[in-house]
Amino acid sequence: MNRAMVALALLASSANAQGRAHPDSAHRAILKEMLEINSSPMGGKVSQVSRAVARRLLAAGYPAADVQVIGPTPACLNVVATLRGRDRSAKPILLMAHLDVVNAERKDWKYDPFVLREENGFFLGRGVLDNKAGASVIVANMVTMKRERFVPQRDIILVLTCDEETTAESGIVWLLKHVPRLREAAYALNTDAGGVYKSEAGRHVFDLQAAEKTYIAFEATATNEGGHSSLPRPDNAIYALAAGLSRLAAHRFPVEYNPVSQASYAKGAEVERGQLADDMRAAGRGETSGPAIERLLAAPHLGAGLHTTCVATMLRGGHAENALPQSATATINCRVMPGTDVESVRATLARVMADTTIAITLTYPPTPSGASPLMPEVMATVERLAGEYWPQALVVPGMSNGATDGLYLRNAGVPVFGVAAIAVQPEDERSHGLDERVPVASVYRARTFWDKMVRELASAAGRTM
Repeated sequence: MNRAMVALALLASSANAQGRAHPDSAHRAILKEMLEINSSPMGGKVSQVSRAVARRLLAAGYPAADVQVIGPTPACLNVVATLRGRDRSAKPILLMAHLDVVNAERKDWKYDPFVLREENGFFLGRGVLDNKAGASVIVANMVTMKRERFVPQRDIILVLTCDEETTAESGIVWLLKHVPRLREAAYALNTDAGGVYKSEAGRHVFDLQAAEKTYIAFEATATNEGGHSSLPRPDNAIYALAAGLSRLAAHRFPVEYNPVSQASYAKGAEVERGQLADDMRAAGRGETSGPAIERLLAAPHLGAGLHTTCVATMLRGGHAENALPQSATATINCRVMPGTDVESVRATLARVMADTTIAITLTYPPTPSGASPLMPEVMATVERLAGEYWPQALVVPGMSNGATDGLYLRNAGVPVFGVAAIAVQPEDERSHGLDERVPVASVYRARTFWDKMVRELASAAGRTM
């Protein structure tokens, strides 16, 4: 090639580079658009996020028939989009995330929670970790695959729900009733569970969620006759409730295991060292008491998986500042070990609070689900890619303490695997909290991990999952 031809080639290369946005920039734009639409219950704009996603998919070349923005009400619309595969008889793969977020008050946050901000290597904003980073990963990859004309062996179906943080009734529950193809899936990959962290021994752990605790909510209400505030009485409803809650705070549900949770401690011990490794091995053996178990229980991110937890999360009481309260109510949120009966939990709360003036009522009934089978196809792919992205990473299947849309799919017979692949240390987990954040680099790395994982899994035959 002569100099003139080289110069022309360089100019063409430069022009092409200027004409194409860097993948990280395109991904960031998707995340920014999602986050800056207030899809909390207070903001009420979750359907606006769904429409924004649909516009991006249509612009990438998806036929309108393959991009559905649907739901039972205009206020809660979901996105179901399909990248068509060659073999329509093969079972599809679902890619899951949710678009709603919990409320956030501007006065409580360092910055506006609904403006994407980068600071010290982190993205900040409400929902940036739970779950819009994951949602943006899926959308960015769906856009890229379509623009690159990638045709999988079997369908890839994106599922973005509108009310995972509340009832799920207008989201995944409604979709499972009205979109039969979802029930036919081989399995689902969920960005709303799992993650990557570095153990105290310095080795990466890839958390793969295969089970989850059951979400239950109760109200504890203390009542009495009340009266004038100038004539205090000893059976004040607020004091009664406070005393009962203090007894609950001191109570601990017994340690118990299921096969997934016990195995997660046993395998997790392989990447720890010293006392922590010994303690996790004790849990891996199924021990229910002793110094090792006490040390694990003292660390919330390690101990919550050992037992049912119930904690007060909201309070209200009284009706006037110059009147004795006639009632006081606390919301008690429980994350229950699989297989535990709801009535036994309610009875335990009543026994522990130990006050006949306090009534315990169920306000959010449970939806239990069993563990997903660890499918060899999924496990082999995740383990190999985890090792590529985080050298010597150990994939540890486990049970998450929080609840996700995955439980409804598991109950419909669809295995679900939480493989968020976003690296966040447990002590920096800020989901639902103030100044929620996620490392910028980990979001972009998760996108490339998911791109490889989905392309590989979707290229499998998929007939006998």
